[in-house]
Amino acid sequence: MFETILAGGIVVTAKGESRADVAINGGKITALLSPGESAAAREAVDVNGCYLLPGLVDAHAHLRQPGLTDKEDFASGTHAAALGGVTTVLDMPTDKPWTATSDHLRTKIQLATGRIHVDVGFQVVASTDLSLLEEFAELGPVSCEVFTADVPARYRFESIEEVATALRHVGRNRMLAGLSPGDQSILRAQERLPNSGDVAAFLASRPPLAEANGIARAVLAAAATGVATHIRQINSAFGVDTWRRLRDTADLSVETTPQNLFFDSTAYETQGAALKASPPFRSAEDVEALREAVRAGLIDIMATDHAPHTPAEKAATYAAFADIPGGMPGLQTLLQAMIRLVDEKLITLSDVARMCAANPARRFGLGQRKGSIAPGHDADIVVIDRRQPDVVRNQTQVSRAGYTPFDGWQIGASLRHVFLRGEEIVRGGQLTGMPTGVVVAGVF
Repeated sequence: MFETILAGGIVVTAKGESRADVAINGGKITALLSPGESAAAREAVDVNGCYLLPGLVDAHAHLRQPGLTDKEDFASGTHAAALGGVTTVLDMPTDKPWTATSDHLRTKIQLATGRIHVDVGFQVVASTDLSLLEEFAELGPVSCEVFTADVPARYRFESIEEVATALRHVGRNRMLAGLSPGDQSILRAQERLPNSGDVAAFLASRPPLAEANGIARAVLAAAATGVATHIRQINSAFGVDTWRRLRDTADLSVETTPQNLFFDSTAYETQGAALKASPPFRSAEDVEALREAVRAGLIDIMATDHAPHTPAEKAATYAAFADIPGGMPGLQTLLQAMIRLVDEKLITLSDVARMCAANPARRFGLGQRKGSIAPGHDADIVVIDRRQPDVVRNQTQVSRAGYTPFDGWQIGASLRHVFLRGEEIVRGGQLTGMPTGVVVAGVF
C-alpha cells in the first residue's frame, strides 16, 4: 500500500508530458502508475486534469540571513518560495558576514534549521585566502562563488590568472564554481568620468562589453583548469553571442532571470527604484536576443536573483540612481513568470521543468534527489491548473520587499498544491503547517 497517490494528473518532466498517477512513500516518489491502474493508498489526492511539475529549484537567491534580516530572513524568504512552487532554494553567500569560512556556513545551517518552509542549499564564497576553501568539504555547499567585479576587494578576482587560480582551488575541493561576469576595469574607468548620476550613467558603468568579457574570461579559465563553472545571469546580446560561440569549450552552464526577458531599460521610467539591480536592464534588442537564446535552448537555468530590500530603502532619496539598493524579489513569482512565457509560446511546460528544476538540481549536486518526478526522487511536486487563470498582485506577496515587478499580470494557470517530500505544504495559496524544510548538501 502506498502512503499517497496523486491521481488523474499530467506529469511534466524535462523530456515531455504524460498522464500518470504519482505514488509516494516515505517522502519519495515510489512509482508512476498508468491512469486508472488499481493501487491502494492511505490518501488519494484528486488532481484530475492538472499538470504536475517537479518542485522548482531556484539556483540564485538571497535570503539575507544572517545580518540583513530587516530585508528578509529564512522564514519569510522560504515562505515566499513555497507559495511560488519553489521547493528548493540555493542561497547566495553575500549576507553579513559573507559566507567565506566554515564557521560562517555552520552558523547559517544552525539558523536555518527549524525555520525554513522549503529545502535550502548553501553557496559559499571564495576570498583571497583560498586556503579557507578546504574547510567546507564536510558541510556540502552547492557552489563556491568567484566574483570578478563590483564586490569588496577581499572577494574580487579581477585578472584571468586570478580567476584561474581561484577555480583551481574550487575544483581541488570538489565544488562547482559560480561566476558573475563583470569587469572591474570598466567600473574604474567610469569612476574617472563625469557622472550625471542618472539611469544612463548606471547603464554605462555596466555595459554589454563588461558582461561579454566576463563570460569569455570565465570560459577560458574553466577550459584551462577543467573546473565545472556556472555563469550567473546574463542579459545582453553581446553576452549571449559570446556564450554561444564559447559554450562548448569547457564544462559550463549559464543562467538568466525571468525579469530579463520582460523588461528593458525604458521600464526604469515607470518603475525606477523597484527595478534597480545589476546587471541593469538593457535595450529591447538585447531582450529579444535573450528570448531567442531561451527559445533555442542556449540558456541552461532560469533563476530569480531574489534580492529583497525593505520598501523604505527602495523609496528613499539617493544622490544617484546607482546608489539605490540593487535587487528585487522573485521567489514567489518564479513559477508565474515562467507560465507567462508558456502563455506567450516562447517555451513549454517541459522547458520550465528543465530550466527551473532538472538542470539546476543536476548542476548544483542535487540531481540524485531533486528536479524530477521520477521514482527514487524526493516527492517535491507542484500542481497547477491551466483551466483557472490567476493574477499576480502586490497584496499577496509575503517577502519583506512587499511588492513584485509583475503586479497586475494575468497568468494562464493557478497553483493548486505544493508538496515537499510528499507532504502538502501549500494549498490554495496558503501554508498548511509549520516549517518542514531541511538543509540539503551538494554531491559532486
